[in-house]
Amino acid sequence: MTKPITHRKACKACDCHPVGAAGKTCNQTTGQCPCKDGVTGITCNRCAKGYQQSRSPIAPCIKIPVVPPTTVASSTEKPADCDTYCKASKGKLKINMKKYCKKDYAVQIHILKAEKAAEWWKFTVNIISVYKQGVNRIRRGDQILWIRSKDIACKCPKIKPMKKYLLLGHDENSPDQNGIVADKSSLVIQWRDTWARRLRKFQQREKKGKCKKA
Repeated sequence: MTKPITHRKACKACDCHPVGAAGKTCNQTTGQCPCKDGVTGITCNRCAKGYQQSRSPIAPCIKIPVVPPTTVASSTEKPADCDTYCKASKGKLKINMKKYCKKDYAVQIHILKAEKAAEWWKFTVNIISVYKQGVNRIRRGDQILWIRSKDIACKCPKIKPMKKYLLLGHDENSPDQNGIVADKSSLVIQWRDTWARRLRKFQQREKKGKCKKA
């Protein structure tokens, strides 16, 4: 306590980053804080090379997706029967009370990364807001979104990594009983901030039993 702050044996606060660091105790010699996966820096205040910042406090830095940012479907060969299998979205989709009522759940998601898993695409998403709950309870935070490979290949739905979407879908069991499922009948629309207020109104109307009349 009697040492000046400039003395080599003087104690200094670690100053570990509250989100990037895995703990508050740093190395007494170097001052290096213990960093979470993908985080670097003395105080764990930035993402390492090959990683990018996410909105999750649990995993603040995630690997940059190897999937090209144009579209996930670009790495999947398009089946010949797409035209009869489903109708790919063309142009902007609109959201209304009728569409909201027809679906089991409605959530705002941020696509973090994607990887192929047999006959499925497995997306790591951050669920920002939940506007409608189905039988399978959906919570905010990081979750897995499953979409069949054929649906992605036919662009039903069309999804791009690192984008935000409004997702309306039906309750369906996922391949590993974890996460949510979207398919060719789901509505996946690029998110617009103006929708938040409208969706809250839909939510209030649903609670009053208005969906039965829609």
